[in-house]
Amino acid sequence: MEEKDYYKGYRGQTLEVLQKYNAYVWSEVDIVTIDATFNGLILPRSEQADDQHIVLKMATGYNIGIRSDKVADIKIFGYKEAHYKIPEKEFPYSPKMPRVKLFGTGGTIASRLDYRTGAVIPAFSPGELYGSVPELADFCNLETEKLYGVFSENMGPEQWIGTAKAIAAEIEKGVEGIVIGHGTDTMHHTAAILSFMLQNSPVPIVMVGSQRSSDRPSSDAALNLIHSVKTAAESDIAEVMVCMFGPTSDAYGLLHRGTRVRKMHSSYRSTFRTIGDIPIAMVDRNNIKPLREDYKKRRKDKNLKLMPYFDDRVSIVYYYPNMKPDIIDTLIDNGYKGIVIAGTGLGHVNKPLYPALQRAKDAGVAVFMTVQTLWGYAQMYVYDTGRDLMELGVIPLANMLPEVAYVKLGWALGITKDLDEVRKIMLEPIAGEMTEREPSNGYLVYQGGIPEVEEFISSIRK
Repeated sequence: MEEKDYYKGYRGQTLEVLQKYNAYVWSEVDIVTIDATFNGLILPRSEQADDQHIVLKMATGYNIGIRSDKVADIKIFGYKEAHYKIPEKEFPYSPKMPRVKLFGTGGTIASRLDYRTGAVIPAFSPGELYGSVPELADFCNLETEKLYGVFSENMGPEQWIGTAKAIAAEIEKGVEGIVIGHGTDTMHHTAAILSFMLQNSPVPIVMVGSQRSSDRPSSDAALNLIHSVKTAAESDIAEVMVCMFGPTSDAYGLLHRGTRVRKMHSSYRSTFRTIGDIPIAMVDRNNIKPLREDYKKRRKDKNLKLMPYFDDRVSIVYYYPNMKPDIIDTLIDNGYKGIVIAGTGLGHVNKPLYPALQRAKDAGVAVFMTVQTLWGYAQMYVYDTGRDLMELGVIPLANMLPEVAYVKLGWALGITKDLDEVRKIMLEPIAGEMTEREPSNGYLVYQGGIPEVEEFISSIRK
């Protein structure tokens, strides 16, 4: 083995420190610094990373970076090279099991990390998934197809339309459930647009992702995948749903309606929440427990309504104090056909925007109002500001979430350019995106520090 293979990815000052102590990659070591002593396995360094840190995998499974200029000594105890090839076993077939199709678009479901490049290697063939999560065979005969391999921020109209068409084709072939692996950051956007593009589905369509990759001990990937495949195979809920952790523990997952769900925390495993309503169901390894009865039921026909349309000349504008009218003017000048505003309070913006909104109306731009509070309704008839905005052609969208309004408006403009028809489409609930009222338990905020809330949380914390 060449010397460079002993120090994969390390260079500069950090390489000199490792060479000084003959500490190779995959060595189990104690690294003594001026601050503390750290025990773990030296990992390869990403080729794109800096040359100032040694990466150590701790016994907990987590990785840390140690500045090489703080290293006082390295004690070596052994050598254990890790191979991050995903195990593969033939996925068992049973004629009694339902057929489920898993589409991949990206994300970190059932993946391993390539420490050399820092990239995530997905487990995606049925054999790889079975090798990683053998419980999947308890629920179905699984088939997989990679549609895209992108970070979720790169999902857009092209991928939404392609995904919708691929799902429709599988439903036409008689598949009994669909799972879509997706990055979590924009999963709620994709869930919403698929709810409009794929109407009247006869089978469950379940979106799933993971907040933490499978090489981490706290990964949610395997359990989310188990819950989503079980839902696709066995549930009678025939809607577009997001399936992710319910609590921060692994007690159960939640099934959220695709038009009422939102990612609400950057790193919590229980990041997805139903907003202004309650989830459709709870799911664990053994049961699927509905929390409501108004969901669309599984059917034996193939009568899906596919509507894969989208006009990308749509923008969402988050209002802030002192916003200038040139924000709206620029959208008009660049040919945008629709604008969704996330306004303050019940749906308000400042008066300096009024001329620009009048100009948008005159230019035939469809402008709709949502609320940036997320919970609650745009009720623009309460104050003069709201009434003035409606006179300028701004249309309130009840309790539709801003991101849902954005994708629905792009979808509506993809169907028709007639503004009266666009307004009619936007104001007609299709997939639960607007509700007549929010349930009393559809808005719960557990504010840390308040004694009665702390007492309640301590009673249920596991």
